Amino acid sequence: MKNYSGQIGNVDPIRSRNMAAIKSKNTRAELKIRKILHKLGYRYRLHVKNLPGCPDLYFPKYNAVIFVHGCFWHHHDCKYFKWPKTNAIFWRKKILANIDKDFINISQLYKLNIRVCIWWECTTRKEEDFVWAVRKFEEWLKNTSLSYLEI
Repeated sequence: MKNYSGQIGNVDPIRSRNMAAIKSKNTRAELKIRKILHKLGYRYRLHVKNLPGCPDLYFPKYNAVIFVHGCFWHHHDCKYFKWPKTNAIFWRKKILANIDKDFINISQLYKLNIRVCIWWECTTRKEEDFVWAVRKFEEWLKNTSLSYLEI
């Protein structure tokens, strides 16, 4: 519910500033993935607005997309996700709504015969995890019989 100043609820100004600084495009994880895939010779389009969910990367040659998911925002079952203790109801609704939107977008992409890769932010943090993820992605991308990959 909006209050008279146009803000939603009682929001701490420091938290508001911190949350506003979080990017949805060109994140550190996304840039790292883009850099290595381009170096390996893969060509892609960025943030294609006319595809469901506006995927982070679209590979027209392979009819495939990558969504680079932040572990917090999309509720990854890894050590980097923790339910917030403050404003818990708000965050639960927000994150569960993100999961619902993800499901809808993936379903719509399948109807368009577009293959989907969900690439979790946590696999870009440690070099050995990232190398493994890149290899898995390359195998998946070249095997057009596989429609989904989560790394």
